[in-house]
Amino acid sequence: MKLKAIKFFSPEENVSKVKATPKAAPLPIGYISNSGKLVFPAAVLRDLEIDPESAYFKIGTQEGKRKIKSLYLVPAVNSDQTFSFEKSGRGHVIPLAIILKKGNVNFENEKLVFKISTFDFDQATKGYELAIENEVPKPEYTGKPRGRKAKAAAHSK
Repeated sequence: MKLKAIKFFSPEENVSKVKATPKAAPLPIGYISNSGKLVFPAAVLRDLEIDPESAYFKIGTQEGKRKIKSLYLVPAVNSDQTFSFEKSGRGHVIPLAIILKKGNVNFENEKLVFKISTFDFDQATKGYELAIENEVPKPEYTGKPRGRKAKAAAHSK
């Protein structure tokens, strides 16, 4: 029997080269109540390191748009141009019903959530972008149909 060329493997070749990439932290989520308040759960405020008792924000949206798709919160000192948090249940809220209504946000009939991300407003100030979207509807059931089978169409003779 002739000796064939054999390629031998090393134990290092049996180790997956794809390193587990750390998943990006999910964006904190709040929601818009049906009375037009931005609701920030206590855990979200803690994750964003915001003190609701002393935080004041200038709130704006992208200029020239008819419908509000994102709100921008920029920390500011207390003045007549800033908004502050109000305590509500286990979280805090910022009432914005009139502004949201003017911005064609249908908060009364739809369950709306917002994902919060940060952006640099200027060199010293970090702002928050609240991207408004519909809450994801429950996926349609795709499992096996249950119960009796539907009767077949009447056979004609």
